Amino acid sequence: MAKLWLPPLLSLAPVHVCAYADASIKPRRIPMQHCVVIGGGIVGLTTAWALAERGLAVTLVERASQVAAGASQANGGQLSYRYVSPLADEGVPLKALRWLLDADGPLRFKPELRWQQWSWMFDFLRACRGPVNRRMTDRLLALGAYSHAAFDALRSEAGLDEIALREPGKLVVYRKPQEFARVAARIAAQANAGKVGPEQALSHDECVALEPALGFSDAHLAGGIFTAGEAVADCRRVCDLLLQRLQKHTNFRGLLRANAEGFVLRAGSAVALRSSAGEIAAEHFVLAAGLQSRGLGLSAGIKLPIYPLKGYSLTAPIAAQHRPPLVSVTDFEKKVVYARIGESLRVAAMVDLVGDDERIDPARIASLRRTVLATFPQAADYALATEWAGLRPATPSGAPILGASGVRNLWLNVGHGALGFTFSFGTANIVAELVAGRASPIDLQGLQYP
Repeated sequence: MAKLWLPPLLSLAPVHVCAYADASIKPRRIPMQHCVVIGGGIVGLTTAWALAERGLAVTLVERASQVAAGASQANGGQLSYRYVSPLADEGVPLKALRWLLDADGPLRFKPELRWQQWSWMFDFLRACRGPVNRRMTDRLLALGAYSHAAFDALRSEAGLDEIALREPGKLVVYRKPQEFARVAARIAAQANAGKVGPEQALSHDECVALEPALGFSDAHLAGGIFTAGEAVADCRRVCDLLLQRLQKHTNFRGLLRANAEGFVLRAGSAVALRSSAGEIAAEHFVLAAGLQSRGLGLSAGIKLPIYPLKGYSLTAPIAAQHRPPLVSVTDFEKKVVYARIGESLRVAAMVDLVGDDERIDPARIASLRRTVLATFPQAADYALATEWAGLRPATPSGAPILGASGVRNLWLNVGHGALGFTFSFGTANIVAELVAGRASPIDLQGLQYP
């Protein structure tokens, strides 16, 4: 197989001063090494930037004709740093049975004759326990806080403007009184213990006062939880701008449009990436290719516990006569996200366990349309809405897998599920620090392989 020529890495190679989001960490000069990042979504692009900023020469490999072609293309757009909930909630198994019987329910399941699906579901059910859920929530909150700071730093470093960023806060609305009472009681208990957080419990009338667009719905809400400061942005636009900034970065060697096929191992180390364009030699490799990471990992003996959660979205234009929500809204029971991104309303929903099928299911889109018309009937021109479906690579616990893979020089930044946009900025910095030979800036317990 042909091997791509890359400039030799000599002992007298240039050195670069590393850039950090945390000014309290002193930069350290390191010899320039070459790192190949596989995946041109939001996770791969942020990782490529973080590595380049730390003085590594970076090549980005993406099989599609454009970046953000997968789950980063038309996701919900929410940057939910303070209000996170693991996929494996303790109440999910019983809810799933009801969802499967509901024509407009958020869940669909298609059994496969593959052990991978059943193994993932078994591990998922094991994670749906209270103690496990609480520990994972704490870990994700810590990751969310770090990712928020990393996002702010990246915007400054890379000059990311025109990404339709707003910080209107996030309102999670509850239709069932028992669900709302459970969450409201938790918030009240925290307040009584002196742990006052950013969350605020609101009644139906208070929810409508905060977000008047809810007043056009006939649904009576049990209440809502509002978290101030939560943001929305255009993930696709962030990806496009990051690529533009990378192409001007002195440490970026370029975007290679090729299909990654596997790794070349030697003495327990990854030494090259096999691709449709030939072999690419490097000192380090970061796997950030979403669902494709499963097969690529297997080529190196790494069994990644990720499975595709198929999601759908509608992007509808907003005109002067429309009354869209200004606050970022999540319907807890129906698992639907509503976010105004620029002059469009993004409506994202569904968790379909149907294997690797990326096709748009007309029945699911019709269901999503019924839901949005009942909740925000005057928010946008739904007749002109753009339809999208994508596969979100998720672990059973709902937490990403970061860092060492068990193969020297091969690093992981995979399994973000529906929180890829939110966590990508933090996980990129974490993995880049590890590749550069430093410690993770946060505790990675529960976020590592295997």
